[in-house]
Amino acid sequence: MTASRYDVVGIGNAIVDIIGRCDDAFLAQHDAPKGHMRLVDPATLMTLYNAMGPAVEISGGSAANSIAGVASFGGKTGFIGKIANDEFGRIFSHDIRGQGVAFAGKPVDAADDKTTSRSLILVTPDGERTMNTYLGVSTDFTPEDLDADMIASSQYLYLEGYLFDGPLAKAAFRSAVEIARKANTKVALTLSDSFCVDRHRDEFLAFIRSGVDVLFANESEITSLYQIADFDMAAAACAKDVRLAALTRSAKGSVILADGSATAIPVQPVAKVVDTTGAGDLYAGGFLYGLAGGLPLETCGRLASLAAAEIISHIGARPEARLAQLAKQHGLVSQE
Repeated sequence: MTASRYDVVGIGNAIVDIIGRCDDAFLAQHDAPKGHMRLVDPATLMTLYNAMGPAVEISGGSAANSIAGVASFGGKTGFIGKIANDEFGRIFSHDIRGQGVAFAGKPVDAADDKTTSRSLILVTPDGERTMNTYLGVSTDFTPEDLDADMIASSQYLYLEGYLFDGPLAKAAFRSAVEIARKANTKVALTLSDSFCVDRHRDEFLAFIRSGVDVLFANESEITSLYQIADFDMAAAACAKDVRLAALTRSAKGSVILADGSATAIPVQPVAKVVDTTGAGDLYAGGFLYGLAGGLPLETCGRLASLAAAEIISHIGARPEARLAQLAKQHGLVSQE
C-alpha cells in the first residue's frame, strides 16, 4: 500500500439491513420486483416487516459494504454517510467502526420522516435478494456532509450510484470529485442497480464521461446504461467512455476492460449460494483493494471474485471470514 492515509474512501447511503427469508409468492403478493432494489415509504416498509418471518439486523449500504470488504483485506478505509441520532444510526456507526473503517458521519436529530435509512432484504430459496429500501435521512446528504480531508487523503474515492437519487447528493458527488481531482485521488463509481440507471441514465453517462477512473457494473446495469441488449456490445461502448471497468456477470464471472483489452475472470467456486446480498459490493471491495495495492488487474479480479464468493456463502453483506487470510490461502497476496 502507499503512504496515503486511506487506500479507499467511500461515499454512500448509511443503511441498516433487515434481512429475512421468503418465497417468490411473497414477493409477488407485495409487488416487490425480484432481484432488484425499489424505494419504499415507511408504511410499506413496516407492512413488509410485519408480514415477513424472523429477520437479522446489521449495518449495510452498498458502498459501506464495499469499504468493509477493503478493510477485511487489510486496507485502510474511510466511509462518509449520513445517519440520524436513533437506534438504527447507532447500530450502523458501531458496526462499521467495528469493521475497522473510519466513519465520518455526524448524527442529526431524527424526525418521523427522517430516520436512519433501512433496507428490508428478502432472500428467496435460490439465494436471490430483493431490496425494499427506505432512504430516510440519507436523502438529505449534501456537499456540507463531505469530509474533504478524508477524500484528499485517499488513493481512491468510491461513489455509490444509489445516492444519485437526491439532487443535493448529486451536487455532493460533483464536489467530492473536485476535491479528489485536486488531490490526485482517483474516482471509482458503481452503478448500483439497473432501476437506478433507468432513472438517471443521461446524468450517469455525463458523470462517467466527465472523469470517472474506474466503473463497476453488473450485466443488467451496463446494458441498461447503453440501452443495448447484447452484453459484448454494451461492454464495447463502455470501453470508449472509461479507462477501466469491471463488469460482473453472476455465474459467468466478470470482465475487466482496460486499455482496449478485455480480461475474463472466472467465479470463485462456492459450495452453496445462501444469499447474494452484497455480492457486487464485495466484488468492488476486493478489486479496489488490489488496485490500491498496485496489483495486476487479473489479480484484482481474482480478489474480487474471492470476496464475492465469501459473501454469498452466508446471510448478510459483511464478511464473516477474514478476507486477508483467504487471499493468502489462495496465493493472491504475500504470506508476509
